[in-house]
Amino acid sequence: MNVCRKILLCLTASALLLLSSPVASACAACFGKSDSKLAEGMNWGIASLLVVVVGVLGGVAAFFIFLAKKSAALAESTASAPSSSVSQ
Repeated sequence: MNVCRKILLCLTASALLLLSSPVASACAACFGKSDSKLAEGMNWGIASLLVVVVGVLGGVAAFFIFLAKKSAALAESTASAPSSSVSQ
């Protein structure tokens, strides 16, 4: 067995052991105590991740809007500028 296969086997076995634990069976929201501190922390975590994702996507969208405006302004300025070629 190569080393990579052994590591994968150990990781799979440890994941199965952790997932079969009764402690990992249900969180506070699934277990029915939605007013516990664990559920409150989970809700704040979800909100924080949502703020980060929306912020990053908003930044990407703003960057592409900026590029589109710059491109339109450049195209307008080159279209309205007189031709620089001089015929002799």
